[in-house]
Amino acid sequence: MELVTKVYEDIYMIEIILPNNPLKALNCYLIKGEDKSLIIDTGFNKKECLDALREGLNELNLEIKDTELFITHLHSDHSGMANIFKDQGVNIYTGEIDGDIINQMTTESYWKERDKLKVLFGLKDDKITFKENPGYKYVLKEAIDFNYLKEGDKINIGKYSFELVFIPGHTPGHMGLYEKKHKIFFSGDHILNGITPNIGFWGFEQDILGVYFNSLDKIYSFDIEHLFTAHRKSVDDHKKRIEELIQHHKDRLNEILTILNFDGLSVRDVASKMTWSIRAKDWDDFPRPQKWFATGEAMAHLEHLYASGKIEKEIKDGTLYFRLK
Repeated sequence: MELVTKVYEDIYMIEIILPNNPLKALNCYLIKGEDKSLIIDTGFNKKECLDALREGLNELNLEIKDTELFITHLHSDHSGMANIFKDQGVNIYTGEIDGDIINQMTTESYWKERDKLKVLFGLKDDKITFKENPGYKYVLKEAIDFNYLKEGDKINIGKYSFELVFIPGHTPGHMGLYEKKHKIFFSGDHILNGITPNIGFWGFEQDILGVYFNSLDKIYSFDIEHLFTAHRKSVDDHKKRIEELIQHHKDRLNEILTILNFDGLSVRDVASKMTWSIRAKDWDDFPRPQKWFATGEAMAHLEHLYASGKIEKEIKDGTLYFRLK
């Protein structure tokens, strides 16, 4: 099976299979240059992913040492193999916000802090363990000395000059790459086709769903003819897809308002009553790692409703409850 597809002049997509994961595969992109080529995202820190990457590079007569790496955001299906690039002496670029979190994720203390959210969300009886979570299982084994880039910085590869675009929401520091002349945008997980990016909870400091809406509005105004996503198919009409994504989340917000009552429900209670595109007959049948992602997404929507003044919240015995006003 050929893993490599040419998607534009000197730009190739390498399909990195993500074993036993509902995302199925990562679209890893390579832009060929004269001295160095640029890889965008890696796949899990897992043998099958490394084998696919090396096979794809071999089809292009390249090795890891011939490349530089850009990581769009912190999730392990995008950053998991960064240590392998580090060991080859490769320059690794990412944004500072997510880069710092990637390095924190190499420590047990990070996961212990995340573990506390299970009580906050009302998940203490669902037997969720991060040892089953791909973010934990395939995370980097040691910290990376990243080359941090910020919005407006440029990465020049061959005939292309890519500009860094800050698009937080899916993660706190998600970055995209925009090539204005060729009207190319690498969206990472910010905009996906056929599936919707997970918008999870990253702390009370910001309304992350509201942040995501702002980032979508920002890209809406871009002149884009080729939008390359990190999963599934590319997007032909980015404005139409953005409108669909915004409507999807508005529908979710309205659904939650129909679920809530005046007595108060935990985040877990709300998530268990929401509609999910997953092969499970009910909440008890949900795979445990997916319960974590579903609850995080419910929390992001609840916090947006709270920030909008539409609902109230309170903490009882360490668990957060939301209710209608």
